[in-house]
Amino acid sequence: MSSSLSPAAAAAPLDLDGNSVAPLTICMIGAGGFIGSHLCEKLMAETRHVVLAVDVYCDKIRHLVDPAPPHLAGRISFHRLNIKNDSRLEGLIKMADLTINLAAICTPADYNTRPLDTIYSNFIDALPVVKYCSENSKRLIHFSTCEVYGKTIGSFLPKDHPLRKEPEFYVLKEDESPCIFGPIVKQRWSYACAKQLIERLIFAEGAENGLEFTIVRPFNWIGPRMDFIPGVDGPSEGVPRVLACFSNNLLRREPLKLVDGGQSQRTFVYIKDAIEAVVLMIENPARANGHIFNVGNPDNEVTVRELAQMMTEVYANVSGEAPLDEPMIDVSSSQFYGEGYDDSDKRIPDMTIINKQLGWNPKTPLKDLLETTLTYQHKTYKEAVKRQMSQASATS
Repeated sequence: MSSSLSPAAAAAPLDLDGNSVAPLTICMIGAGGFIGSHLCEKLMAETRHVVLAVDVYCDKIRHLVDPAPPHLAGRISFHRLNIKNDSRLEGLIKMADLTINLAAICTPADYNTRPLDTIYSNFIDALPVVKYCSENSKRLIHFSTCEVYGKTIGSFLPKDHPLRKEPEFYVLKEDESPCIFGPIVKQRWSYACAKQLIERLIFAEGAENGLEFTIVRPFNWIGPRMDFIPGVDGPSEGVPRVLACFSNNLLRREPLKLVDGGQSQRTFVYIKDAIEAVVLMIENPARANGHIFNVGNPDNEVTVRELAQMMTEVYANVSGEAPLDEPMIDVSSSQFYGEGYDDSDKRIPDMTIINKQLGWNPKTPLKDLLETTLTYQHKTYKEAVKRQMSQASATS
């Protein structure tokens, strides 16, 4: 088995306090998605842990599980099930030392058009996972979202108010910042509200029943295998998140659509940096249990318009194709997402807690992670997009 591990993992692993890290069996729900696929790869390459990979699809981890390579035999297995109504779920959680729940509907276009599915997926469907972990005394790492913060305090001040530039009015702190959502008619907040409620339930299980938990709030993790390209490996009418949305426009040589002028500010962190933080949570329960962690990169802060400009420039270098004369167009949120859409102005994470507890800091600058990601997108999708566009024009 040692031949399948990196030299670092082959040596006796230690946690941050110098204690030996025992091999764990991990039930990973949502293992076939973007984050799950990168986490599975990391755990297989650099640790001794065993993964019970639970998902409906395994396309992004097929190279690990269908079938498992000989050197990973006994270390990863795929369990095809939908956690909504499957009696096998509790058995898998009982078999594991730790459950990681990544399952979610997490695409902004769905929050407006599928609010019921969004609420069920992110709250109702997560209830059995929390229940089984609590009843069987199993540790839980639950993935939430930075969207639970909603709108910043500063967003309610006049646009030219000097306090909007003060960090205490926009930097988001896990244990201090309020969660401020829009009105009920703005169904965009269905996702954030469901995620906040499951966080509160997990926290209550910890307080009343002793559940050992860690909650992760990702701030725009991006990299290869994120989301899908509409009409290629996802529905033609699908609207993925911003990076895949812009990638799709670039691959098709279409202008990038900036919702409401692209003025919202966001931070972006490289998936491989973020996965290192998750491994630290897995292997340091004494430092991670009972905590909520922001995982992002405040140094990679841009407006969505600036992101579009950077992606246009980087993709031109990656592909060798000159940018369009008009590389961006503005669209309203109601045109793009439908009525009922709302948004937050800024999402800037405070990193104090994760740095103190786990010593983690992100490393990859935004331009570098965009180069890596867009190189992957171009190599993986360009020819498939050409074929799809040719077929579409032939039938029109």
